[in-house]
Amino acid sequence: MRFSCHQKALLSSINIVQKAVSSKTTLPILKGIYIEALDNYLKLVATDLEIGIEHIVEAKTHNKGSVVVDARLFSEIIRKLPDAEVEISLEENNQIYIKCENSEFNIVSYNSQDFPELPTIEEDYSYEISQDLFKNMIRQTVFATSQDESRPVLTGALVEIENDTLNMVALDGYRLALKKGKIQSHIDNKVIIPAKTLSEINRIISDNEEQLTITLTNNHALFVIGNTKMISRLLEGEFINYKQILPKEYKSKVKVKTRNLLDSIERASLVAREGKNNLVKFTISDDKMTITSNSELGKVHEQIYIDFEGEEVEIAFNSKYLIDVLKIMEDEEVYLEFTTNLSPGILKPVSNDNYIYLILPVRLSSN
Repeated sequence: MRFSCHQKALLSSINIVQKAVSSKTTLPILKGIYIEALDNYLKLVATDLEIGIEHIVEAKTHNKGSVVVDARLFSEIIRKLPDAEVEISLEENNQIYIKCENSEFNIVSYNSQDFPELPTIEEDYSYEISQDLFKNMIRQTVFATSQDESRPVLTGALVEIENDTLNMVALDGYRLALKKGKIQSHIDNKVIIPAKTLSEINRIISDNEEQLTITLTNNHALFVIGNTKMISRLLEGEFINYKQILPKEYKSKVKVKTRNLLDSIERASLVAREGKNNLVKFTISDDKMTITSNSELGKVHEQIYIDFEGEEVEIAFNSKYLIDVLKIMEDEEVYLEFTTNLSPGILKPVSNDNYIYLILPVRLSSN
């Protein structure tokens, strides 16, 4: 095997597939990147057996062949090389020879036949969605997935395709995030994709209107983004019926500026996080929302002017769960909807109904 490729192009490809390299494994081969030299292009592959990423990059191929190199060492070497053409060849004793201008390296490689093959996905029916929309859907939901491995189904997000709409839903038992997007579809589908997979896709895709292709099978999801393919295992199990959780009505509704609300809650949380529940209390009446918190360190009192309709309400929340969602809100104003001080609260943008965030209240001691 012998090929040459520009340093920047090779490094970019390594950075993409390296996201799937296993950091916690006893199998040395999974710490590597599979490189195959084909007709004037390279195929780079990495996998941790849960996620697999394949990327194609142009190269000058002199001799075809394949090899597996240690991902960390190889990426560091290529990163440090000059901005020039890199020549790589497989020598005797599984040594990889790397040359770029006046730099030369010889490193040990692994036998490529020991590298696990990625699952074969039949791309009979695929869905297309713009990259910027899918990126936004991930950003506005995946933070609400659970970190509790004892409930694996909640460590992923539900991707539900029905009636030309893609719903992405994440919940952890204390909050729920639902984002809706338009998608052309003739077949409805429903799968649970691990949060880790979605986070890695989020790093690869761009903020543009180019299309991302998604293929779903019973066990795997395939994402194709330009010259990159990502294959992920799906999570098994039944996702919670989120539609039953969403309140159908409200008794109190607040319209408030997103930035003002976030700033006030962040200030209140400086004291709240020293308590047990990061608790901040909202007292809402007329045109004012009062936000208070107290702990052993002291008290905070904030007041915001709002548009308000309905019944007065006094309710408390974990400040972290509110800060998380307000940081990813794009609208200048949001609605807050409440039923009772023991019922879930709803937060959503003013401009559209494509996003809903549900959060459970914290019981006040006086309740």
